[in-house]
Amino acid sequence: MAKVIPFKAVRPSRNKVHLICSRPFYTYKKSHLKAKLESNPYSFLHVINPEFNQPHQTQPNSPGRFKKVKNKYEEFKKNNYLFKDDNVHFYIYRQTTEYGVFKGIIAGGSIDDYQSNIIKKHENTITQREIVFKDYLEITNFHAEPVLLTYKPNQKIKDIINQNISKRPEYEFTTTDKKVHELWIVDQALDITGIIDEMEAINKVYIADGHHRIASSQLYNQNKKDNFLSNYFLSFFIDQQELKIFEYNRVVKDISPLGEEEFLNKLGLNFKITPLKVHQAPSSKLELSIYLNNSWYLIKVKSEKIKNDFKSQLNSQMVSDLIFNEIFNIKNISNNNNIEYIKGNQPIDLLIRKVNNYKNSLGIELFPHEIGEITSIADMGETMPPKSTWIEPKLRSGLTIYEY
Repeated sequence: MAKVIPFKAVRPSRNKVHLICSRPFYTYKKSHLKAKLESNPYSFLHVINPEFNQPHQTQPNSPGRFKKVKNKYEEFKKNNYLFKDDNVHFYIYRQTTEYGVFKGIIAGGSIDDYQSNIIKKHENTITQREIVFKDYLEITNFHAEPVLLTYKPNQKIKDIINQNISKRPEYEFTTTDKKVHELWIVDQALDITGIIDEMEAINKVYIADGHHRIASSQLYNQNKKDNFLSNYFLSFFIDQQELKIFEYNRVVKDISPLGEEEFLNKLGLNFKITPLKVHQAPSSKLELSIYLNNSWYLIKVKSEKIKNDFKSQLNSQMVSDLIFNEIFNIKNISNNNNIEYIKGNQPIDLLIRKVNNYKNSLGIELFPHEIGEITSIADMGETMPPKSTWIEPKLRSGLTIYEY
């Protein structure tokens, strides 16, 4: 019984949408972020970074910084870069990329559904990060980056989406990462009630991306229950068959005190090791590819080391259990500075360069998870290791903003 609401989005003027919408600020390298801020006065990055080029800086994640974010946001509205819709709507968003076309519905997702486990998680969250974003919401009163939620295919929802995208979009623009973005406004009463009714028939929704954002929204709601809008949060609902799931590869910056020979001997206790002349990606969830000292190896877990429980058979869990824990004695990888993560939609050359930049380093290429693994773990009430998946699509910040 998933509950969704249409809402009055704050969104860019049509002639500036391509300039305003940005990737989330944390996805930019510092040099790229600086270049974006210097070259584009309309970028939503200025809202998130309101003190750019100012001599006096507030502390990151402080109330003072969040107040400046709020002031810059209000300035964008005052200058008519952003405006608020007069009526509530759902919004259909489509993103076209080199590795897939993604379309779904932007709506208000329900805090109650999260608390009652209709909206299910598959990752743990860090309490301090939840509190920081909760504080941000309390001061800024807006949410600019949707939580990515997914559900089993529903034909009637597909029909409503397809009927709407047959019309001319409200927005259509291409970004420098070679992605095409389109947005349609759902303003017909039958379509709005149809989406609400069909979502109510869905009893399981899964978080694909945004665990901390939804957990923070729950904290925010605890003190704002008299505010109807605080019972919901900005969400993008997408059919789970339309998601693209990449692996999240690992780099161990320094395997010391182990050397190459000793590491491979320890690895051979749990895995069958096959030296490779050239790189070869793993072809099943029982395999990994490792890069060590300018050489590639394909490793496959030995049958006697495979445990019976579902979680232990996850590709990412095998890395945590059989390599990080057993060989390096790393119990908690979420805050280990010796481990770096590389999203799987990037060329494997990036992992090679990262490993080569360190003196005694190891690269681990994983096999991508399937949506069924994610949903099964969530249904079991279990969690996957941190950064087990990189899931597309990633939405732009500032396209549709949810105000509290």
